[in-house]
Amino acid sequence: MYGFEPTDEQNMLIDAVRRYAEKDLRGAGHDADESGEFPPGLIEKGWELGVLQASVPEAYGGFGERSALTGVLAAEEMAWGDMAAALAVMTPATYAVPLLLAGTEEQKRSLLPPVIEGEWQPYTAAFIEPDFDFYPGEMRTQATPSSGGYRLAGTKAMVPFADQARSLIVYAACDGQTQAFVVPAQAAGLRVEAREALLGLGALPLFRVQLDGVEVGVDSRLGGAQGHDPKPLLAAASVAVAGLAVGLSRAAYEYALAYAKDRIVFGTPVAQKQSIAFGLAEMAIEIEAIRLLVWEAAWLLDAGQDASRAAYLALTGAGDMAMMVTDRAVQYLGGHGYIREHPVERWMRNGRGVPAFPGLAMV
Repeated sequence: MYGFEPTDEQNMLIDAVRRYAEKDLRGAGHDADESGEFPPGLIEKGWELGVLQASVPEAYGGFGERSALTGVLAAEEMAWGDMAAALAVMTPATYAVPLLLAGTEEQKRSLLPPVIEGEWQPYTAAFIEPDFDFYPGEMRTQATPSSGGYRLAGTKAMVPFADQARSLIVYAACDGQTQAFVVPAQAAGLRVEAREALLGLGALPLFRVQLDGVEVGVDSRLGGAQGHDPKPLLAAASVAVAGLAVGLSRAAYEYALAYAKDRIVFGTPVAQKQSIAFGLAEMAIEIEAIRLLVWEAAWLLDAGQDASRAAYLALTGAGDMAMMVTDRAVQYLGGHGYIREHPVERWMRNGRGVPAFPGLAMV
């Protein structure tokens, strides 16, 4: 059985993340989205909270043990502040968590400390592919055996901080399954193209990356020559994005609720209109339901069980929930919902992309 009460350690961490989200992220989200960049120090301040560091054992540079459940609790709070900033803070986890879950002992000891120790650094992952039918279990990027290693070829999209990355985890099809490879950012044949312009996540620098016969050694494959089970990695990616979607949706619901209570139309608060009141109730119900799905999937990951089904349900439900909640938030603000000074329009644009975001975060 699993419970619903966070531990004292989790409460302390989540309280710190919540203060960061409220005092720093919420106020910076609009201008960052408009300008396409984060204020100086914003991401470093989030990194210093130690969410990832607390999930990495001391032997590899951290000060704790991995907990996917703690990760999704923190992800929800950060996304409540701003999803783009939350993804930026969590970008090094897309590199570190796969190493932690699937790396050999040698890979963990040599590759994790540079990520964890010191300041936030742009270690990232190339996961998503620019295909309308993209499915993580069947990557089009190929890793074919070559003399002494593998040759990677394909196209990746929405790679965070690719233009300044220290190193990347690249996902590719190998031996009939999705596998992860450590690729130095300066590897021959790896080409970072122009920054992508997307509907949402305006502040997060995302790039398309071309892999033109990139050569890597056998020791670059996570798990070594035998590879690794891809299921825990794919589940961890889905659960992380689902947790972020819960935080984003909670922000939109709370904002719409407060507005509906304050907005007077014909002498009555909008929130007292039956259709609005019922709609707000449905928003709250969906958020709570998806949160429990996310927690269950994270708990299964922490228990070492197969979380594939639970993670899929959480992500699928989170995508639908985020679109419904953020769209209604825009509607319930009336004409104000279409004004960029109100955050609900930004939250709706970000919510639309939730089903396409797996790989941008990991817990």
